[in-house]
Amino acid sequence: MAFLSQGSAVPPLPGRVPAPFPNPPAIMSSIISVANLSKTYGSGFKALKNVNLDIKRGEIFALLGPNGAGKTTLISIICGIANPSEGKVLVGGENIQTSYRKARSLIGLVPQELHTDAFESVWATVSFSRGLFGKPKNPAHIEKVLKDLSLWDKKDNKIITLSGGMKRRVMIAKALSHEPQILFLDEPTAGVDVELRKGMWEVVRTLQQSGVTIILTTHYIEEAEEMADRIGVINKGEIVLVEDKATLMQKLGKKRLTLHLQGKLSTLPESLSPYKLDLCDSGATLIYDYDTKGERTGITSLLGDLRTAGIRFNDLDTTQSSLEDIFVDLVRTS
Repeated sequence: MAFLSQGSAVPPLPGRVPAPFPNPPAIMSSIISVANLSKTYGSGFKALKNVNLDIKRGEIFALLGPNGAGKTTLISIICGIANPSEGKVLVGGENIQTSYRKARSLIGLVPQELHTDAFESVWATVSFSRGLFGKPKNPAHIEKVLKDLSLWDKKDNKIITLSGGMKRRVMIAKALSHEPQILFLDEPTAGVDVELRKGMWEVVRTLQQSGVTIILTTHYIEEAEEMADRIGVINKGEIVLVEDKATLMQKLGKKRLTLHLQGKLSTLPESLSPYKLDLCDSGATLIYDYDTKGERTGITSLLGDLRTAGIRFNDLDTTQSSLEDIFVDLVRTS
């Protein structure tokens, strides 16, 4: 799972990161089950409202939501950092509240904030994290993790001397130090440049290949679109939707027809109102959104009605709505 230099391809390296499973299971069962989970703070604020969620073993699951939606609260409860007001969380079949040590040992957490001892060396801080989980010393494993994340040449450097991207890798190394089956990445590429972000995507893919289940929260919608097998959307403490990424794009994705007009329009004829067209670019462009799964797209009749109305265009193009478009629509209507 080598974290290579910019532009390098990451080769498949089975075994570089110790895998809890020799190969990802053919049929994925749930490794995390959240049932009827609610969280109400002393102020009366309800951060989570009756959340039900299953994470499949070996998948990359992206959890999306605006600021304050409940993402971090949900992760904190699953990881045993916060207690729920109601409901139950099972991690690998273990109850996170009644079997905390067993459940928590299955989890590696990379928080959004960079919490490290600034004056410790990379080697010391990663090794210490392993010890926190009661794992015996294993220098060979720590060496592999650091090499996989391209941190080996920095092993003796103090954390304070590292760049932001390097510190983020150290956080991942700490989370992997005790050989977890599940890795939570809370905004893992926040503040990371584009090239390093792509490198981290390769790291995540290789971890998944080794059998690790990845739960990712991100504000970069393209990150979820690039990485995730399934996507969950949370808003105002409630799960709005959980769906396979491909199915989500197919079910909710719409296509957009853009018509570049020969002449600018100030208004549209009443005869075109059924198409719900948007007049953009100071009247130079017409936008028509349509459902590809509908019985009829309406494009043929639209073009005919445009011709009848004397509206001509120079060019047209179509685009598929992105996950970001879908996400914005879901949050707006939930």
